[in-house]
Formats: sequence, C-alpha cells, structure tokens
Amino acid sequence: MFKKMLSIIMFLIIMSYMLLSFNEKATFANINAAEKRPIRVAVFLINFSDDYISLVRKDLEDIQEENPGKVEFTFYDGKSNQAVQNEQLDNVLKEGVDLIIMHLVKNRNEATVKRVTNEIAKANIPVIFFNREPLLSEIKRYNKSLYIGLDAKSDGTMEGEILANEWNANRDSIDKNHDGIMQYVLLEGERNNLVAADRTKYSLLALSEAGVKTQELERVFAYWSKELAKEAIESIFLKTGPKIEAIIANDDSMALGAIEALQSYGYNLGDKEKNIAVVGVEGLPESQKLISEGLMLGTIFQDPKAMAEALYTIGMNMVQGRDAIEGTNYQFDQTGVAIRIPNQIIYKK
Repeated sequence: MFKKMLSIIMFLIIMSYMLLSFNEKATFANINAAEKRPIRVAVFLINFSDDYISLVRKDLEDIQEENPGKVEFTFYDGKSNQAVQNEQLDNVLKEGVDLIIMHLVKNRNEATVKRVTNEIAKANIPVIFFNREPLLSEIKRYNKSLYIGLDAKSDGTMEGEILANEWNANRDSIDKNHDGIMQYVLLEGERNNLVAADRTKYSLLALSEAGVKTQELERVFAYWSKELAKEAIESIFLKTGPKIEAIIANDDSMALGAIEALQSYGYNLGDKEKNIAVVGVEGLPESQKLISEGLMLGTIFQDPKAMAEALYTIGMNMVQGRDAIEGTNYQFDQTGVAIRIPNQIIYKK
C-alpha cells in the first residue's frame, strides 16, 4: 500500500513539473502573439564608439529590418562607465523587456556580475552576455543566462602564427637588424580583462612554440583605443626608432592606431625597407584594406554578422522558452554556458 501511494505521489510531482514547464513555454510563446507586438530586446553596449561592436549593432539593426514586426532592438550606450550602465539597466527592468543582451563594462568584477545577474534574474528575463566574457561562475547561477563570444585563446594563437609564418618564410622582412630575434611592442586591451590576457599570452606562446626568439621592447595598455594606441607608438618610436620589428595588438582598433603612428614617421607606406609587421584581431574593413595593400601583416577575422545572427537566433529561442540552441548548429563549450563563434586568419597575399 505504501509503495502504491509513493508511486502516485511521484507521478503527481512529475506531472506538476511538466505542466509548469509547459505553461512557462506557452506564456513566452503566446505573450507576443496575444499583444501583437514585436519581441522587445534591450542591448547594452560598453560604448557606441567601439569599432567591432558598432558593426554588430549595424547587423542587429539589419536583422530588425529584415524581420518587420518580429523584433525591436533598443541600444544603450554605457559610455564605458558601469554606473551609467547600471542606471540604464534599472530603468529597463522597471519598464519591462523580453530579452536583455549585455556587453558588460566591468565584466571581470565579481560584485558587478553578481549584481547585474541577480537583478535580471529577479525580473525573470532571459539574458545573453556577449563579447566581453563575464565570470561564468556567476552567470551559471541563473538558468536563463548564457554567454556568446569568441575564443580569445585561439585569437592569440593565430596572431602568433601569422608572425611565425612570416618570420620563417620571409625573415628579412621582419628581422631588419639580422640578429635572429623579433623585437616587438605589445598593445594590450585593458587590465584584468580575460580576452586581453588570453590574446597576449597565446600570441607569445605561439611564437615560442614555433621556435621564434623574441624580445619585448615595450608593453602598453591602450584600452582598445585607436587614439591611445597611436599616441603610445608615437612615444615609443621616439625612444626606440626602427628597433621595433613587430607590433602585436589585442584588437584592430589599436593596430590601426599603431599603423597611423608609424606612417607619421614614414613607415608602412609601401616601402618594403620601411615596414613594421603589425597584427591585430577583428578583421575590420579598414584592416582588411591595409592588408591587401601590404601595409598591415594580418588580422583575425571575427564576423560581426555571425555574432549578430547568433544573438538573434539564440535570443529568440530563450524568449520562447525553448532550449537556447534548439534548431541551430551552435554548441556549448565545456563550461555549459558559453557558445563560441569561430574565427579565421586574414593574412597578406
């Protein structure tokens, strides 16, 4: 008798869980149809001036135009200030929204990630963190949150491989003083940033594993800024002159700033004898043009359209209560909460 009663209780518990799950999905699926309005998505960006993020924003706007009445993106400029972004988030949570896409300013600050995740969880809104990888241990605590980004380790490895390939195939183009050592300057994105740290670490590791001897002349935090990178290289060049044989930048904005600085000193203008190897990450259109002209060695292409499509497709699944990657070719990595977008090398012909 006891076993029979236990079985009945267990059956009722399972059925209740299934009913609740079904109702939750039905609510998400029907809310927009009932109100006949597009799914409202709040997109929080670190700032509107970031070159790569500006391209992602444009691609999201294109998606909205291609899907009239289905989705409505509203973009918020965090102005690189977490306090500003917090205030924007608080206002959005009060007004209500169907999905949040978050490009967090202080993405490695535990208190910030915890606060943002908790506030969104209280409102029971799905959230996608993207591009700036947060502390995944924090977002794991909310079952409607995940991260979509790129593989910074792979980015760094590919940067190092570009330089190593050029060194081995055409050493004289880099090793101007013929000492068998690559003298380089490193432009890092920012302090305490996982992406910057990984791109730096793995670019240098790739050079070491390829047997390339290196000497670091200078390392500067240029905070993903073209202008700051330009100023840094102008200052370093005044001290070291043509001793610089390579510049490794954590992103293309800084790489472009470095090239502008070099050009102001008569370098990287087309004369092979006055060319310094510069590599970056993102594959911005301007970088691709410089590579095709032989003025920049290479970059790692991160397709902004692929990022935007992933944010949209996965986001719509989450809003409708489906599994985030249902009906897609995306996969979670070993963390169970992160999806990585593939990248590729763009190298001089």
